[in-house]
Amino acid sequence: MRNSDCPFPRFLIASLAICSLLAVSVSAGESSPPWLAGTKDDFQGFDRYTFRFDGVTSHMVVPRQTAEGKPWIWRARFFGHEPQTDKALLQRGFHLAYVDVAGLFGSPKAVQRWDRFYEFLTEEHGFSKKPVLEGMSRGGLIVLNWAIANPQSVAAIYIDAPVCDIRSWPGGKGKGKGSPADWQKCLEVYGLTEEKVDTAGIYPLDRLKPLATQHVPILSVCGDADDVVPLEENTRILEHRYRELGGPIQVIVKPGVEHHPHSLKDPAPIVEFLLQHVSFQPQP
Repeated sequence: MRNSDCPFPRFLIASLAICSLLAVSVSAGESSPPWLAGTKDDFQGFDRYTFRFDGVTSHMVVPRQTAEGKPWIWRARFFGHEPQTDKALLQRGFHLAYVDVAGLFGSPKAVQRWDRFYEFLTEEHGFSKKPVLEGMSRGGLIVLNWAIANPQSVAAIYIDAPVCDIRSWPGGKGKGKGSPADWQKCLEVYGLTEEKVDTAGIYPLDRLKPLATQHVPILSVCGDADDVVPLEENTRILEHRYRELGGPIQVIVKPGVEHHPHSLKDPAPIVEFLLQHVSFQPQP
């Protein structure tokens, strides 16, 4: 067939070819997320990539086969400590993500960094819009504060011996030991003075209504002998207030256990709780 007989002008054919090349380029970019350029090592038998995000250390652990919907568990603080739950979800096709917020005590600065990380993973890399949040000890502050600010963006929350009020830890204003050095850093990042601590109204225990309205399920695992983050000053108040607001919460109390060890030797109750609130297609 002569060029003059072709139903499509040559410039249109050239344009379609360029579009095809661009599509291939975009697809290739999506298959090579930036964490793959980081340092690779092993985490519980899975590939972990350590990279920089927002100027701080971040981790991404990749499942062998990603579950449908690209579910993920978002770890707060103490990455790698008591990894039973993380490993179980990786085996089911979840990604495991972490961005460092050390020294920020769940303050607005920490929440803003998590906002940027969430947008990075969900908008740029197609991760589920509703991750599972995991926070141990002081990690409870950022998990709860970010969830309160973004209740529509959370599938479920797992907290473990969680700090729910900075006055308990690091403040040591109740029965807990507290940490004077951390307390001063905490006041600084929150922009508070000792005189304004009790009237600030910025602590998770005082702001649970958005979570309850969205019916975000919470699981807290605690030891009843914890003298660092006392159960009565943290999870028990959380449990009482959240239930009063109509929020779903489950508490697992470990008799005679202090602040450590975290988690459960057999993480099955934690994993089952989380999975029942996540919509995804598990891997065989």
